[in-house]
Amino acid sequence: KKKPVIKAVKARQILDSRGNPTVEVDVLLDNGMLGRGAVPSGASTGEYEAVELRDGDKKVYMGKGVLKSVQAVNTLVGPKLVGMDPCNQKELDELMMKIDGTPNKGKVGANGILGVSMACCRAAALAQGIPLWKHIAN
Repeated sequence: KKKPVIKAVKARQILDSRGNPTVEVDVLLDNGMLGRGAVPSGASTGEYEAVELRDGDKKVYMGKGVLKSVQAVNTLVGPKLVGMDPCNQKELDELMMKIDGTPNKGKVGANGILGVSMACCRAAALAQGIPLWKHIAN
């Protein structure tokens, strides 16, 4: 049986439970299965924390829009993940950090990278027919 691979990665801006814009990502596999990850915006901003990429346009969502991160996922990250095994989480995450190339994930945004990572993880669990917790434990 052929292992499913990533067919498409699509990010979009949604609103979280507090009404703040956040990144949601769909990872579609070539077998039709879909993993989705939505990243709530964090309240903490530690000194070494990765950057949530925000648009900064004060006229739109008080500068909290995430369309820059969405665009980075859709143009820089997504195309490079097509054809990859969703079960290889470490390889996917390392590739995304390499694509970003900054120490604080400021090019793609930690919000975008985490959304893709979560969606890949969910897609991998579905592809194997096991619960998410079991996939993570493996």
